[in-house]
Amino acid sequence: MEILRHAVLLVHLTGFAVLFGAWVVEAFGQRRFTRLMTWGMVLALVAGLALAAPWGISYELNYTKLGVKFAVLIVIGALLGIGTARQRKTGSVPPVMFWLVGILTFLNAALAVLWR
Repeated sequence: MEILRHAVLLVHLTGFAVLFGAWVVEAFGQRRFTRLMTWGMVLALVAGLALAAPWGISYELNYTKLGVKFAVLIVIGALLGIGTARQRKTGSVPPVMFWLVGILTFLNAALAVLWR
């Protein structure tokens, strides 16, 4: 069961890597939102929800940490959704939205690593 949990953790980290990697590429390019960012966020969300279930572990989960990470991911999703809609309508993403997605994605990864 532990191997399955580690495999889901790998998928979760891959989702964040896809989201952050696509954001970095766009930060040096046109500064727009892409479908790859959305797919990375969805992958991280689904795998994160699977990891939040207490299956096959012998220790207590930190539900406060999980709640904060989930809230940050919901804000990232909202920014991606709103920004993508504005991008379709006007052709560009507001700079504040674009930079917030990158900052919050990095924050979420930092929370995962640093909060014990």
